[in-house]
Amino acid sequence: MTTKEALVRVLLVGEAEEAGRIRRLLSSDDYGPIRIADVSDLGKAAEWLSCEDADILLLDMGPDQERGRAFVEAARAAAPDMPMVILSEFEDEEFEGETLRMGAEDILLKARMDRTALERSLRHSVERHHIRSTLRSLSLIDDLTGLNNRRGFMALAEQHLRVIQRKGAALMIYLDLDDLKTINDTYGHLEGNRALVVTANVLRACFRQSDILARLGGDEFCVLMTDARQDSAVQVRKRLQQRMDFINALSTWQYKLSWSIGIVEVLSVNQPSMDDLLRIADARMYEEKRNKQVRGSFSLVLKQATIA
Repeated sequence: MTTKEALVRVLLVGEAEEAGRIRRLLSSDDYGPIRIADVSDLGKAAEWLSCEDADILLLDMGPDQERGRAFVEAARAAAPDMPMVILSEFEDEEFEGETLRMGAEDILLKARMDRTALERSLRHSVERHHIRSTLRSLSLIDDLTGLNNRRGFMALAEQHLRVIQRKGAALMIYLDLDDLKTINDTYGHLEGNRALVVTANVLRACFRQSDILARLGGDEFCVLMTDARQDSAVQVRKRLQQRMDFINALSTWQYKLSWSIGIVEVLSVNQPSMDDLLRIADARMYEEKRNKQVRGSFSLVLKQATIA
C-alpha cells in the first residue's frame, strides 16, 4: 500500500500549454496530491502570491534561455522566501551551475522529464526549504553570517550523507580565513566581522543552494557539496579563488582576503563518518596553511603602509 504524501501547492510561471502538460504528468493517484496554479509571467506571479499561497515556484524558461539570469533574479524578487525549480529547454552546464548558485533548488530538462522526476524534484525542494527554515528557527544558524553554525551543519550533513551513499560524487571543503587575528588587531573587530561576512557571501556565490554551507566557528568555514558530478577539487578551488580575487579587486579596505582550503572526496562506498570527513579536510587545510608559511607567502597584504 502506497503512503499518501502531503499536498504540494505549485505556482507555474509559463505558457498555458506547458501547464496542461504538467497537470497531465501529475494526474496519477499513486502519490499525494500536487495542486498546480499557473500564470503567464512573473508580474502576474507576484500579484497571485499577494492573495494566494504556494509552496514552490516552477519556472518554465521557454526557448529564450539567454534571459535565464534575469528571470531567476526577478523570480527571487517576486517570491524571496520560496523554493524554485527551473524547467529548461536545453542542456547547458554553465547555465545550470549559475542558476543553481543563484538560488534555484533544481533544474529539470523538459525533454527528459517524467512524472517521477518532477514529483521527486518538487517534493524534495519543498522539504529542503522547510528544513532550512526549521534550522533557522532552532537557532542553528550563525548570527553573523547567516550560514549554518556547527550544529546546523552536522544536522543537515548527516541527513545528506545517506543520499550521497546512493549517488556519490560529493566533496567536503574546509576553509580557514587567513590572518583574521591580524585584521582584528590592526583594524578592529568590526572590520574582522566584515571579513567573515564577505567570506560567507563568496561561498554563497560559488555554491548552489542545495549545498550545505557553514561557519563552524571563529575563522573556519565548511561546505558539503551534495552533488559534485560536474566539479572536481581543482575546479572548486579555481572558482573560489576567482571569486575572492574579484572581491579583493573591488574592495576599498586596506588588506586582501585569502583562505587556506582542504578538500576531501566523499565516497559512496566505505564512507567515513562526518567527524572523520571534517578531521581529514581540516588536516589538509592546515597542511596548505603550513606550506604558505614555509614559502613566506603571507596571505594578509597591506595595501598601504599604515603600521609603523
